[in-house]
Amino acid sequence: MRLSPKLVFLFLVSAFSALAQEPMNMPPQETQHHHMNISTVQPVYPRLGRAQENPSTPLFTLDQAQSRAASSNPTLRQAEAEIRAAKARQLQSGLYPNPTVGYTGDEIRGGSINGGKQGFFVEQTIVTGGKLARNRDVYAREIQLAELEAQEQKIRVETSVKTAFYRVLAAQELLDARRDLAKIEQDYAAAQRQLFNTGQADESELLEAELEAERLRLFARIQENSLREAWRSLAAVIGRPDLPLATVAGDLEHNWPDLNEDQAVEVIATQSPATRIAEADAARAAAMLARAKREPIPNLQLRGGLEYNNESLGSIPFVTGWEGLAEVGVQIPIFNRNQGNVAAESAVLDRANLDKQRIALTLRDRAASAVDEYSSARLTALEYRDEILPRAKKAYTLLVEKYGLMLAANPHVLESQRKLFALQTEYIMSLQNLWTTGLALQGFLLTDALEAPAHPGDMDNPVRETNLPIPDRLMPTPTSMRP
Repeated sequence: MRLSPKLVFLFLVSAFSALAQEPMNMPPQETQHHHMNISTVQPVYPRLGRAQENPSTPLFTLDQAQSRAASSNPTLRQAEAEIRAAKARQLQSGLYPNPTVGYTGDEIRGGSINGGKQGFFVEQTIVTGGKLARNRDVYAREIQLAELEAQEQKIRVETSVKTAFYRVLAAQELLDARRDLAKIEQDYAAAQRQLFNTGQADESELLEAELEAERLRLFARIQENSLREAWRSLAAVIGRPDLPLATVAGDLEHNWPDLNEDQAVEVIATQSPATRIAEADAARAAAMLARAKREPIPNLQLRGGLEYNNESLGSIPFVTGWEGLAEVGVQIPIFNRNQGNVAAESAVLDRANLDKQRIALTLRDRAASAVDEYSSARLTALEYRDEILPRAKKAYTLLVEKYGLMLAANPHVLESQRKLFALQTEYIMSLQNLWTTGLALQGFLLTDALEAPAHPGDMDNPVRETNLPIPDRLMPTPTSMRP
């Protein structure tokens, strides 16, 4: 094979450069002499989990995050308080009316001639028609709603902690990958400067390489901020904003959320806590209608007491003395039969029954979008893992071997390595999207752990705003400045 003088010169520059300064990205092995007496170099491949190998602080696990959230997230305590409040309201609604005790007097006279009547009475309302029992039924449904809200909030917190944790893990991996890219680009710029100094590259090529190196150093610094932001978000979801930044322990590449995409929408639409809340809300509306229908049944008003009558008994020099009194009253439902409230509660029940259908449709719509995001993220991650990255790795390996045989120049090897590491960053972002969308689907799309649980009976109670995870903004890839 005939080599041009320029190419031979490039090979010699690359070889002497590799011997003079050993790049961090391709550390030389033990010298193995072959027929060309050129030392081989070992390729360096991207890999995940390096930040967890020698952490400066103890690793922070998902179990630790979930445990701390269970004890520190305020929304869980709010849900428990709502249950206590609902039980207290049920107790109050079933209590009997208090009796009335009073003084009574009639034709009271003073002076030398006593007369009139004075005494006391007791008055009691007798609740009829089982109205108190119907009150308890209404608030029993509110207790059920509060308990379902608490279950929903628990899922919401657990799902949010998981997604926030994996965002931190992905940001942690991206930081290593972007730092590697910045170092590779720095080595490439150094190689270009050597070529420029020897007249084998013009100034525009050097400036382009230096500009790209500076750009990737900027991306690495931005990623440091992104990691801190993701950690603060995790700490807030846990309920411990004072948690110091730590390295999280996890694996992005294995044990992905396992979902049947065809069944995921149906499961969310039929088994979500929002669906059960809608059913419980309809049952509460039915209980309120039953209570309104009992309202026209009149209560009894009972009154009894004793009065001392000071009037004389005719010619007998004695007063009449103690006399008893008794009254029974009932309100006749002629004009007001609570017909307005009955009609209103009937309309509320109709609305609640229709709301069950609305909520199922809403969940299907949201779940369909999330399943599409999950499917795309999974497809992307598999394609990168099984096809794109192996091919890029093979191309880089072949170039390293050629470089060892003086058949490839060092800048070309660095270019191939840079492309491999750039693809690794895209792979990490696809893994993050896969984890966050998958976890959201497993958690019935309940992803905001700091949203307060709704009060039982709120009109918008069953389905609140769902914060679906969306793919992170992709930074411009390092290949955008060079073909």
